[in-house]
Amino acid sequence: MKKFLKKLYNFSGTWTGAIFFVLIMIFFVAQSFVIPSGSMKRSMLIGDFLFAKKFTYGIPIPELPWIGLKLLPDFNKNGHLIEGERPKREDVVIFYVPTDRKTHYVKRCVAVGGDEILYFDKHLLLHPHEGDDYIRKNYPDSKTISLMGKLWIINPYNTKFLGIQYQPEYNGNSFLHMLQNINQVDMQPLLVEGLDAPVYSFSDTQVNAFYKKIEPDHFYMVGDNRDNSNDSRMWGSVPYSLIIGQPWFTYFSLEYRSYDRVYRGNGGGRDHQSLSRVCGELDLGSKQCESKWSKYRYSIRWSRVGRSIKTMEKEEPTVD
Repeated sequence: MKKFLKKLYNFSGTWTGAIFFVLIMIFFVAQSFVIPSGSMKRSMLIGDFLFAKKFTYGIPIPELPWIGLKLLPDFNKNGHLIEGERPKREDVVIFYVPTDRKTHYVKRCVAVGGDEILYFDKHLLLHPHEGDDYIRKNYPDSKTISLMGKLWIINPYNTKFLGIQYQPEYNGNSFLHMLQNINQVDMQPLLVEGLDAPVYSFSDTQVNAFYKKIEPDHFYMVGDNRDNSNDSRMWGSVPYSLIIGQPWFTYFSLEYRSYDRVYRGNGGGRDHQSLSRVCGELDLGSKQCESKWSKYRYSIRWSRVGRSIKTMEKEEPTVD
């Protein structure tokens, strides 16, 4: 055993050994990701560099980083070399988006297989597959409502995860956006009797909510910044085969976006909220504001460095 450990130690000191062990870490233990968009703001911010645990939900089939080339066949037909636990409600999950199966997304799991959800303007209602007795046992009456002959939990995650918000960077909100693109969304438009929500007419049909029942072994992923999130409401539930892992901790956090990006959205992710925080009372389109943002750009968010995601997501966010 001593000889083997010595050989292993000597091997790890070579370039080949170092690359081998790094790849083993990436394939089976942890992988680095960066948050590219504001869909999870303010729980996770653009420019958060984080490590993800790849073993939380089993071991995904190893692939070459940045290329996406699978190194082994899908023996189990579920995208995982070793099958594991499934994502739970409220987990923040890293996965492949179903529309291309190559792009990494980070969202919150709001519902699992068998659950039902209703979504309307700035509200999410959940009917867990465990049924009404489960709701009565685990939630106070103030958090529940009776609709469609069953109980629903009102905004089940907002009070626990303070980063959940509705702050659009465009005129309107995600519910109206879904109505305007009704043929491109995953949820079914409904008129729910007894629901205290505005009623809209669309193609001679009245609508005040969108409904979805989640398929078995699928997970509904929605961004915490729900008016600025491209998520399951648009492209559907995520099967277990596309689940990668769970964010672990941030090892670095940098505000790198240009003024042109945060002000005009060139390059994606217009963010007047952050710009207002930096520029104060200045006109956001002024040269003075641009100069102030340029000085702020590349600032390090030291309060986020080395922090656990599970810890930060339950705290009052301190920055945008």
